[in-house]
Amino acid sequence: MPEQRLLQAFDRQITWCQQPSPFGARVLARSRSWLARHEEPLKLISALADDPLAAAVSLRWLAGLHHLALLGHQPWASLWPPARQAWTDEELDQAIHLAWSQQRAHLLAALAGPPQTNEVQRSAALLPGLLHIAHRTGQPLVLAEIGASAGLNLWCDHYRHDHGEANWAWRNPAAGLTLSCEWTGDPPPLAPLRILRRAGCDRSPVDLARAGEELRLVSFVWADQVERLSRVRAAIGVVANHMNQEGVPIRAQRAADFVREELANRPAQGAWVLMHSVVWQYIDAAEQADIETQMERAGQRATTQAPLAWLRMEPLKADLRVELRCRIWPGGADELLAVCHPHGAWVQWQRAA
Repeated sequence: MPEQRLLQAFDRQITWCQQPSPFGARVLARSRSWLARHEEPLKLISALADDPLAAAVSLRWLAGLHHLALLGHQPWASLWPPARQAWTDEELDQAIHLAWSQQRAHLLAALAGPPQTNEVQRSAALLPGLLHIAHRTGQPLVLAEIGASAGLNLWCDHYRHDHGEANWAWRNPAAGLTLSCEWTGDPPPLAPLRILRRAGCDRSPVDLARAGEELRLVSFVWADQVERLSRVRAAIGVVANHMNQEGVPIRAQRAADFVREELANRPAQGAWVLMHSVVWQYIDAAEQADIETQMERAGQRATTQAPLAWLRMEPLKADLRVELRCRIWPGGADELLAVCHPHGAWVQWQRAA
C-alpha cells in the first residue's frame, strides 16, 4: 500500500540520517510517528510518488520544516539548530502538527518537487571528472548540467580544491571557498582546464537572483550540519557573483528537452560534456531513455576535434555510495572513475595516474 511504502521510506531515511544528522533523524522519526496517527496527511503525502524513497519525499518534508525555521516562523525558529540544543518529543510533535494545520500550503509547495540539495561538496568528485575529460580529449570543455538546481556544481573549477599535500590540489587563487575530502587512490590528471561555455537546467531551478531563493536552497541542507551550511552559503556567494557577471541562468526545462537543445547548438570545436549528480533517479524511465538515445546518436557523430562526454555521479541504488562514471566519444566506452560518498565527503579514485 502507498501509505506503508511512505512510512517505510521514512524509516529508511531515519536510519541514514542518524549519524550525519541526529536532529534530522529525530524530526523525521517524530514526523513518521505523527503521520502514522493522522490519516489525511498520510494519504495525501503517500500519493506524491510511487517510490517515496527514490523520490526522497521524507527529505522534501524535512526541508519544508527547516525552511519555516530559516524564515523566522515560530515555533520552528526557536526549536531548530542553532537556537536549541535539546528538544522534547512533545515540542517537536506540536511543531509538526502546527506546520500541517497552519503552514500546509508551504509544506505542499516543498513536497511538490525533488530536493534541491545542490551539495557543492560533490564538486570534489566532479572537478576530477572534468580534468579526466580534458586530459583524454585535449580540448576545452562546453558544460551542460541537468538537475543543476542553483548551478553550484556547474562552477566547480571556481573553488579551491585541497585534499592534502600527499594527494593533489586545484588552487584557484580567487576562490571564495575551499573544498577538501578524504581522497584515496592516485591523483586525477591535472590537465589544463578551460571552460568555453556553461549551461544548466532543472525542473524547478533555484534562481539566486530572486529574493528568498538562497534560504530555499539552504533549507535542503540538514540543520545540524554546520560545515555543510557554511559551505553552501559560501558557494552561493561565489556562484551568484559569476552568474551575474557571465549571465548563465539555470533554465526551467525538462532534462531531455535541454539536452536536445544544447546538442543542437553545440560548437564545432571543444568537448561537449553532459554532467549530472544524484539526479537520474528523479527522471522517469521514458525521459531517461530519450536522453540515452540522444547521447548515443550524438556520440556516433563525435570527432576528435569535437568529442562528446557524459559525466555521471549517480547511485546505482538508493544507498549510501555513488559512482562517478564517464563515457567519451569517439569510442563511447563506459569507465568507472571513482566511488564516492553521496555528498562528496570521500572519494576513492579508481584510475591509475
